[in-house]
Amino acid sequence: MKEELIRKTRILDGGTGTMFQARGMKPGEDSTAFALAHPEVVEEVAREYLEAGAEFIYTPTFNLNAEKVAALGETTLSLVKKLAAPALKLREEYAAVGRNISVAFDVGPQGKMLEPMGDCTFEEAYEFYAEEAKAAAAIGADIIAIETMTNLYDVKAAVLAMKENTELPVMVTMSFEENGRTFTGNSIEAMAVTLEGLGVDAIGINCSLGPVQIFPLIKELKTYTELPVVAKPNAGLPDPETGGYDITCSQYVEAMKKYVDEGVDFIGGCCGTTPEYIKGMAEYAAGCRSSQEPEASAPKPLKVCSGSRVVTVDHVAVIGERLNPTGKKKLKKALLEEDYDYVIAQAISQAEAGAEILDVNVGVPGIDEAAVMPKLIKKLQAATDLPLQIDSSNPEAIEAALRVYDGKAIVNSVNGDREVLDRVLPVVKKYGAAVIGLTLDSGGIPDTCRKRFEIAERILAAAREYGIPDEDVIIDSLTLTASAQQKEVDETLKTVRRVTEELKLATALGVSNVSFGLPLRSVVNRTFLTMAMENGLTLPIINPNDEDMMASIYAFNVLKNRDEGAAAFIDRYADAEVAKITGKGGVSRKSAEISPVAKAIDDGIESEVAAVVEKLLGEMEPMDIVNGELIPALDRVGKGFEKGEIFLPAMMQSAQAAQAGFDVIKKAMEAGGSPGESKGDVVIATVKGDIHDIGKNIVRVIMENYGFNMIDLGRDVPVQDVVDAVTAGGVKLVGLSALMTTTLPSMAETIKAVKAAAPDCKVMVGGAVLTEDYALEIGADFYCRDAMKSVEAAKKVFG
Repeated sequence: MKEELIRKTRILDGGTGTMFQARGMKPGEDSTAFALAHPEVVEEVAREYLEAGAEFIYTPTFNLNAEKVAALGETTLSLVKKLAAPALKLREEYAAVGRNISVAFDVGPQGKMLEPMGDCTFEEAYEFYAEEAKAAAAIGADIIAIETMTNLYDVKAAVLAMKENTELPVMVTMSFEENGRTFTGNSIEAMAVTLEGLGVDAIGINCSLGPVQIFPLIKELKTYTELPVVAKPNAGLPDPETGGYDITCSQYVEAMKKYVDEGVDFIGGCCGTTPEYIKGMAEYAAGCRSSQEPEASAPKPLKVCSGSRVVTVDHVAVIGERLNPTGKKKLKKALLEEDYDYVIAQAISQAEAGAEILDVNVGVPGIDEAAVMPKLIKKLQAATDLPLQIDSSNPEAIEAALRVYDGKAIVNSVNGDREVLDRVLPVVKKYGAAVIGLTLDSGGIPDTCRKRFEIAERILAAAREYGIPDEDVIIDSLTLTASAQQKEVDETLKTVRRVTEELKLATALGVSNVSFGLPLRSVVNRTFLTMAMENGLTLPIINPNDEDMMASIYAFNVLKNRDEGAAAFIDRYADAEVAKITGKGGVSRKSAEISPVAKAIDDGIESEVAAVVEKLLGEMEPMDIVNGELIPALDRVGKGFEKGEIFLPAMMQSAQAAQAGFDVIKKAMEAGGSPGESKGDVVIATVKGDIHDIGKNIVRVIMENYGFNMIDLGRDVPVQDVVDAVTAGGVKLVGLSALMTTTLPSMAETIKAVKAAAPDCKVMVGGAVLTEDYALEIGADFYCRDAMKSVEAAKKVFG
């Protein structure tokens, strides 16, 4: 099966819900329940797609999740057997007449928001996906198709579950908006970097947009990956009035011809498409298939990433060293006491100072690294979007951290000892990480360049044995102290040059070790850094708050033509106020622009917000702090989100941090004899027939932090339940959410009922399928495309 994935161009099937609706599925009816009740319809739809030219048919398992399995009172396997039976029957039938078709086991999002945005842990998500994986293997699926994902962290849980519980090839498609980001802020490049590392077999984009809008995104994706690429667009954009989509079959097929011409490996259709669409694509693709060999690619640079930021090491990129407890009493104490807010503050300080990657080390005597490291990784990736470097010699700690890391990390480190290489490199390969190799072995650190280079060659050879690409191998030639081993300093620099020129690998060095025991350490460090960069150093591990060191790096990137147009250098140093050196030795940026409350909320550190608000209570009235500090700070974060300057995880982290400030205010007011003030009651619900509630939950969290009392009725809420909640409490504002076009009639019905029972109650609506015109047409007072628009609507209602 895996060999077949390289053929040009394979045809996938089209929309399932569209076809079910045409055969009697009612608006708001659950597609899984419909498929279970009507296996003959499932078979009929699949057969139509196969007759139209599809080579892959998807099982109707997309909407399975743990809650649904529990509600139906069956096991995942028993449900999967029933749902997949029609496809498996057709595969056998077609094989009997000489036609091979493939059954793709369809995996959709598990339905809950993952930490840190929600309360579903990575481990819980993995467990459900593992049940699906075992079921897919048990029924004999040919391939696993993970699709319509918007959170790369959720994707990672699914991919690991599939690869650890089956040997089936895995195809992954995510849903992006026109700005090239998912709903949670993941970029196309981050998807490619992470999923290539995890070893998936094909990647691409489906749903959300039509073929015209997705095409430039697919072209971008192809620049980031050599994996087979998949495209399953919708039939244009949804029309909320008709429940249909806005382009015709002929228009769709015409648009999809570009995908075939571009060499996209798999094409099919998503929402709104039918066998007619698939037939048109299959006929065109049949005349255009080729087995042309891909062009030889140039050597790739090292790339590491978080879910939303990719660092391409085609310049000197700083690894921040301050999250290493060696010689740092406060950090040791914080790690032992699990005071993660202190650690996060250090991480944010380094990010603001210009670090591009953060080294993370928890090696304190008495600490359980394998337990603490993954906890800290989760905290850090919620607070900063910088890629992380996992610094440990403990293989269990390394694997525990890599498993929960959202993106592609660096492992620091291995060395030339074969036993160490065989313990750590398989873990590096499994999780798609990069790795630093130290030029030492059981004999210690060699004193010559020749011996260190031999170890570097040995490390590279071992990495290749395990299938780790050269670009993911980084060599640390080891910085020794000039005060004790002066001759060896030049040997380090020679090794850096040889590794760069002969092995063509990225290089790292802990720079400040060189000056230990000498006066004027900063001068020695800066001089050594410049010499190392000239010899090829690409990843200096330094304190980014040392502005002299940072200035040398920024200047070097300009002079070596690695900072095009000196853009980064000018951005950092052109403004004399921005470039002003503070007493702490760093460049002051945010602190002069915003208040301490806003800074703490920006950083998302709950304890810091609480401490600043506690201090302000001695100077200001509680509600003055709310209205003059907390609310403006949240507004500032919201504006950054709307402008695309920050993404959903950061906004949610800031909202949660702000809640710590509101809690302090509430306690102070209660102690003073006055209850905490609510800005008003708001009923919120996902309408009847719709089980999607991630967007609704985000709105609830954000609005609670603005002081509104949110009455959350949940999802799939009957019309009368909404009316009863409104009338019982004299509620002035209702928020309704719908993600499916089939549930929009339920939204309209709910609005009509609310208006009849409470004419003065205002209604705000949101959801991916809505437009502003349609929202107003069905009687809504406000159309809210995101959580911040909901806040604006509430402010208008309550004043």
